[in-house]
Amino acid sequence: MHVPDGFINAPVSAAAGLAAAGAVVVSLRGARKELDDRTAPLAGLIAAFVFAVQMLNFPVAAGTSGHLLGGALAAILVGPCTGVLVIAVVLLMQGVLFADGGLTALGVNITVMGVVTVLTAYVLFRGLVMVLPRTRRSVTVASFVAALVSVPAAATAFTLIYAVGGTTDVPVPKVLTAMVGVHVLIGIGEAAITTATVGAVIAVRPDLVYGARGLTAPLRLRVGGELVDAPAAPVAAPARSTRPVWAAGLAAAVVLAGFVSFYASASPDGLEKVAADQGIDRKAEDHAAKDSPLADYGVRGVTDARLSGGLAGTIGVGATVVVGTGVFWAVRRRRTDAAAPVRETV
Repeated sequence: MHVPDGFINAPVSAAAGLAAAGAVVVSLRGARKELDDRTAPLAGLIAAFVFAVQMLNFPVAAGTSGHLLGGALAAILVGPCTGVLVIAVVLLMQGVLFADGGLTALGVNITVMGVVTVLTAYVLFRGLVMVLPRTRRSVTVASFVAALVSVPAAATAFTLIYAVGGTTDVPVPKVLTAMVGVHVLIGIGEAAITTATVGAVIAVRPDLVYGARGLTAPLRLRVGGELVDAPAAPVAAPARSTRPVWAAGLAAAVVLAGFVSFYASASPDGLEKVAADQGIDRKAEDHAAKDSPLADYGVRGVTDARLSGGLAGTIGVGATVVVGTGVFWAVRRRRTDAAAPVRETV
């Protein structure tokens, strides 16, 4: 659902850019509370993983494909504020390095693919886990539903922005019907990927799943024929290293972007298909970064398509994990510095 330049007029694109900037500022403040020394590097890894999986377009209908948006996945794994920042980092890297998603439309894309998906998914996720039994299965069920709904919600958000600032005169009801229809199907794939990923992490390290914090039911003991809550452990268990999870996740991202992406569907994604069918793309503009050496997810000068795409994907994963980790470590340090006591000097 990467909106290119020219779909939305300049005033509305600028307004969306301001809204996205405001959301990023708020998220930077909120992420300080969500991140700690373990989760800060994992947030950078999630950004790289979302980047990699977004390269894997899957077929959803005749001549149409879809890919992960990632808002629900990021919000559940690392928190809603951090999730917005994760998607913003991914979209920035895609726009600047790979000419994917317009630069003037960056605010639209962050708003639609980041803010809307994250907020929709996380609110629905939290509501479901509060009413479902406190089990790991409930977390995965809630993840599926939240991810499924977040995609047509994003499609609806795009349609609303198009209704205000679209550069073509396609009737809004036609755009809404087409966008929501195809993105409900894409949402099924989003839900499957999100559920599988969240389920894999919660199976081995439930302590690293932000959305599962506080959901573990207390241990209960039978005393005198009655069940009572067990006393809290007097000494906290030592923190487990996140390095194995980080290494496994990075390896998976490299394999997906560097090798599996070659077999992704070549059909246009949901927005591209709707835009072509309905005529929304009549005023689309060339990307400002079209001459990037990595434009269209290939390496300029490498003639072998498989090698070119694999190298581009691997470079993208590496760049995203470096930038993302740097951003989240900086946010974490700001929290640490703010919490440090101030020493008075005489």
